[in-house]
Amino acid sequence: MIFPLQDLVRFEDNVYEITCAASRRAYQLSMVRDPEIENNDGKVVSLAARQLFSKQVEYRIEA
Repeated sequence: MIFPLQDLVRFEDNVYEITCAASRRAYQLSMVRDPEIENNDGKVVSLAARQLFSKQVEYRIEA
C-alpha cells in the first residue's frame, strides 16, 4: 500500500502533529516487528499513517 495521501489532504487538524505521530508509530511498529508490516510489503510509514487516519491507533500531544 502506498502512503494514504487522500487522507492527508482531507485531514483538517495540524499536519505537523499527525506527521510526528506517524513517525513515532512507524518506529514502534518496526521495533516490535509487527507481522502486519509483511502484509504491507514492508512499508512501515504508510502502515502507521493508515492506522492513524483510520483511528486504529490514537495519539495525543503531551506537554
